[in-house]
Amino acid sequence: TAAVALKPKQDANKALDKKQNILKIAGMMRPGASVDELFAEIETRVVDLETGKFVDDIDAVKFDQRKAAKDPAQSIRLGKDEDLASIGRRSKFAAVYLVREADQIKTIILPVHGYGLWSTMYGFIALEGDARTVTGMGFYDHAETPGLGGEVDNPGWKEKWIGKEVYNPQGEVAVQVLKGAVLPSTPDPQYKVDGLAGATLTSRGVENLLQYWLGEQGFKPFLNNLAQEG
Repeated sequence: TAAVALKPKQDANKALDKKQNILKIAGMMRPGASVDELFAEIETRVVDLETGKFVDDIDAVKFDQRKAAKDPAQSIRLGKDEDLASIGRRSKFAAVYLVREADQIKTIILPVHGYGLWSTMYGFIALEGDARTVTGMGFYDHAETPGLGGEVDNPGWKEKWIGKEVYNPQGEVAVQVLKGAVLPSTPDPQYKVDGLAGATLTSRGVENLLQYWLGEQGFKPFLNNLAQEG
């Protein structure tokens, strides 16, 4: 009885938490402001990951990508060689979040997930309207080791992502999480972020999931379409 009675409240709290995380990644949280009012400034759309096109016959607000990934009718099974993020199955569709300014896309927020050391990490990466420059990156759900892999929650580490580029001039996914730190002598530092000290496998997991979700099986077709449409 308690589980049934509390479920609507739990679902509402999950929805609120998701909105807060998207707003944080987009840099739109303001003290004292209503989360729902701020989130109303964000356009939520569903994308067909194969074509990179928007779909209008799926309710973007109700769409649950995690549930869809478990449904064989709404997902695909990934082969070992293509499953860089170690997720097993991938939903055919994904929700994306757009912030517009004067009819131009200012920010693109993409959901990403993949396996770290102990758990699947769920998060968002925000890109500028150029679809290549990072404006925010972070995870909202994981079970990595506190103090080690849990450093993915460290605000200082998250800030290191801002301004990094995810694609090279050839359009290839170039973002990397190093084993050590990015130094003045590091080649192509615009694509590289410091690794998490003592958490090599978690760092590798972050790099792998970004390589996957920014690649051809992830959001690259969608981002290419946005770029071509200006």
